[in-house]
Amino acid sequence: MEQIPDEELEDAVVTLDALHAQREHARYLVEERGAHYLLSVKGNQKNLARQLKSLPWKQIPVLHRTSERGHGRGEIRELQVASVNGLLFHHARQVVRIRRRRRLLGAKKWSEEVVYAVTDLPAEQASPEEIATWARGHWTIENSVHRVRDVIFGEDARTIRTRNTPAVMAVLGDIVRGTLRTLGWVNAASARRAHTNPATVLRLHGIT
Repeated sequence: MEQIPDEELEDAVVTLDALHAQREHARYLVEERGAHYLLSVKGNQKNLARQLKSLPWKQIPVLHRTSERGHGRGEIRELQVASVNGLLFHHARQVVRIRRRRRLLGAKKWSEEVVYAVTDLPAEQASPEEIATWARGHWTIENSVHRVRDVIFGEDARTIRTRNTPAVMAVLGDIVRGTLRTLGWVNAASARRAHTNPATVLRLHGIT
């Protein structure tokens, strides 16, 4: 985790994806930095994911619901929250289940995704509306960043697995994307297409 001054993290709510659903990360945030967390949980934590899915969700009411239209599709989000004790995770006080249903406008069939998360904040400190806002904000950023990295720059398709090479390549990719933004490129796909021909790249940057 990137080192951030203590005063900037104290009492802050840190939202993290499933990669960071580690007990040590949760302990570090709460005990050493005085922060709070909202962590996504997926298959990389099999026992925890199994425990979350086994909760009696059919008996737990939907506490927050949103319905939106945009970008040629409709989306419905339903959020359920359960207070917990004895969960297989450091400091966990609430479990979150978010059901997302999407449908292209004019289509009949809905696609559905169910995601889970845990937070150390008890019900009196984190309402369903607040949790929904944190989760939405995190996944909006995550989805936009991951699309650029995985789809436009093809990171998922790489077959390099030797030692630290994947991490080095990821850092180089971040440097390239940051440079393109600094140069004024708003659309990552257009920027990438403009930099596929060596001669064109030299002209773009006034080198020839």
